[in-house]
Amino acid sequence: MKDITKIRTLGELKRAGYRTRSVKDEIRENLIQKMKDGENPFPGIIGYERTVIPQLQNAILSKHDIILLGLRGQAKTKMIRLMVNLLDEFIPVIKGSEINDDPFKPISKYAREKVLHEGDETEIAWLHRSERYGEKLATPDVTIADLIGDIDPIKAASQKLTYADENVIHYGIIPRTNRGIFAINELPDLQPRIQVGLLNIMQEKDIQIRGFQVRIPLDIFIIYSANPEDYTNRGNIITPLKDRIDSQIITHYPKTIEIGIKITEQEAWTKRPSEVEVRVPHYFKEIIEHIAFEARRSEYVDQKSGVSARLTITAMENLVSSAERRAIMHDESESCVRISDLFLVVPAITGKVELVYEGEQEGAINVAKLLIGKAINQVFKKYCPDPNKKLQGQSPYATITGWFSQGNHVDIYDDMKFEEYFKALDKVKGLREFAEKTFQTKDKQELASAMEFVLEGLHQNSMVGKDELEASRTYSDMIGKIMSSVGGSKFER
Repeated sequence: MKDITKIRTLGELKRAGYRTRSVKDEIRENLIQKMKDGENPFPGIIGYERTVIPQLQNAILSKHDIILLGLRGQAKTKMIRLMVNLLDEFIPVIKGSEINDDPFKPISKYAREKVLHEGDETEIAWLHRSERYGEKLATPDVTIADLIGDIDPIKAASQKLTYADENVIHYGIIPRTNRGIFAINELPDLQPRIQVGLLNIMQEKDIQIRGFQVRIPLDIFIIYSANPEDYTNRGNIITPLKDRIDSQIITHYPKTIEIGIKITEQEAWTKRPSEVEVRVPHYFKEIIEHIAFEARRSEYVDQKSGVSARLTITAMENLVSSAERRAIMHDESESCVRISDLFLVVPAITGKVELVYEGEQEGAINVAKLLIGKAINQVFKKYCPDPNKKLQGQSPYATITGWFSQGNHVDIYDDMKFEEYFKALDKVKGLREFAEKTFQTKDKQELASAMEFVLEGLHQNSMVGKDELEASRTYSDMIGKIMSSVGGSKFER
């Protein structure tokens, strides 16, 4: 219908032939149309194309209320908010209604009386889809009044109404989202007695407030999110409520490194307004994702709590910032991330992983560095020959390790100027040639980063020693390192 939002009265709406639909019919039909048009109804959701999204579409086609169940950082809230795109752009409501009354089926006393007295002259307003979404984070202090409503004594006094008058009701967030989508995040954190208040809404689709005999039927699509860990640590979903939730959909973390990289590239703030151009070679992106994969199987990390995708996003942002900061300090217009920058993303890791007892004993920083080291080693073995295997009876790293065995060492500082950085690495006999042969580097910046990557990979495989200070690392002969570090940390090699 052309310019339908210009309609201003109920009579005009009738003459235009407008017909209202229930919110679930509306979402279902709009999803069907998007599927026919080949349009992605959940843009920006990566890695769920064959798992979560088909299940979500089935639930919508079935007109089900839904719960998304999964660990932290699995895009549950993002998917819920994208559901708004399946609503009509505008719908008509009775002007002044608190609960978005349908002009053809008014349910509040205010709207019923308005239609009764004004008939076809009843004024209508047009509600945008963005105003038809309500969301509440479940916390222990949430009350029935917050969700459903209560008697408003101020309204009763100011309008001289008795408490028997329906107009004294102050509606909560759920009825105010009537004819829309309502979401509750972290459902198990909601107290059981409050969850009981949701039972009628889920089954009979109506609400009761205090002692009023009226039952207000709601047209609402409800979707919840929950973390499985919540079931044991902080709360539970009461059985009658679980029984009334039609579809339970399990979310998951990225199943492959490539999917993880796509998510991080989409979400991380790396394309930033800056005078410095920061480059991130692909293998660094792989290392960042491997950190999360290593954390999700580490014996030091509580696997029940999960490892959020936010870890890789914030780690990538810190990685780029480290290279940007160094270039700003030295008035350089471009920079390439380095292995030394990777160890500056520790703050993005320590706050994102819950440690078990053994991890607490080792310390959050040591565990973070261990995860980074394991990730580097995984990617190193993908691009470089396995240091533990000899080719034609000789190690491909013999020239490099031989240089260190002669008592030589390399000092790398976090904030080294590029020329100093490259010069220090280029001292290592055979290192430059190996990096040039193994990596398709575009210039000296990327070559230098690849050279340090090779050194760190050899260290992770116990072929080169390393001493760490607060802002510097010294690579040296492994045998000499062992002799000088007796009694050192188990994380040193």
